[in-house]
Amino acid sequence: MARGRPSGPTRSARAPHAAPEAELGAFLRSRRERLAPADVGLPETPGRRTPGLRRTEVADLAGISTSWYTWLEQGRVRTSEQVLRAVATALRLDPAERAHVLSFVAEPPAAAPTWVSRNLHSLVRAMTPHPAVVLDPHWDLLAWNDAYAALLTDPARLRPGERNLLWLVFHWPGARTRLADWEREARALLGQFRARAARSPRDPRFAELIGTLLADPDAACWYRRRETAEFQPAVRHFRHPTAGDLRLRYVKLAAVDEPGHHFLTYLPDDAATEDALRTLSAPPGGRPEEGREAPGAAPPALMQQEWAHGNRRTSQRLSLPGEAVGPTPPHTARGYR
Repeated sequence: MARGRPSGPTRSARAPHAAPEAELGAFLRSRRERLAPADVGLPETPGRRTPGLRRTEVADLAGISTSWYTWLEQGRVRTSEQVLRAVATALRLDPAERAHVLSFVAEPPAAAPTWVSRNLHSLVRAMTPHPAVVLDPHWDLLAWNDAYAALLTDPARLRPGERNLLWLVFHWPGARTRLADWEREARALLGQFRARAARSPRDPRFAELIGTLLADPDAACWYRRRETAEFQPAVRHFRHPTAGDLRLRYVKLAAVDEPGHHFLTYLPDDAATEDALRTLSAPPGGRPEEGREAPGAAPPALMQQEWAHGNRRTSQRLSLPGEAVGPTPPHTARGYR
């Protein structure tokens, strides 16, 4: 089991979003422009030049003044949950879009801890042969087991900034063939990411990831549409080059004692997948003996060495065979408790 913290932001991606008020206003405008009068029970009128509904029509439907709604779209005012609920209803937002709009008046999320607990590490390892991983709020991969590395690719062999679920889905070469329904999965994940990133416009890691994602034409196209999504439990279909077709139920749990961290695991949805998972992470020549690590594997507790320098902490993960791993910069180190 390994973990790594991505590096800092690139020069090309400093501001992922405008201020929250401006981001909310742009989102509301995009949803207003996609509606036709008939969608909300209004008659069509000749000579309409405004795409979608007029601002005054949305304001009337929401029961607020046109001036206030105009200022809301322009990002000039902050408003209440009651007003946003009325606007969401007027714009016929779906549940994910409604949740996204209401998130702008919710308390900002607490900063995620800079460590992964021993208990969570133990849980990830104990899930074998089921793939399991711990993610932070940026979808960075913090800890994973051998089964997860075998399902996709071993994050330990990626650069620190690439150890991220979004990066894997959009930039890892095998993703589009490994995920049977890649487009649906990618769009849903990007929608979840966009909703969270919009609330943290000054977060340098979000800025870095957005800059990386927008280099992909598909991600750039969907991101411009301001698509949002919520996590939905579902069955994912993988086409694995050695294990064959895998049908896995995607389970996501919040770590209550580590706010911002999420534990994700994949459970078999049928007997064939259950059998395949037993061999997916087994080393060549069969599974290791009980109580022993597979040949060449470093024990999880030894995958990272740490030492303190005053109030700063640096870390170095023990390298895998044939892999040179340098010290993680102090500002990217992750603790272990």
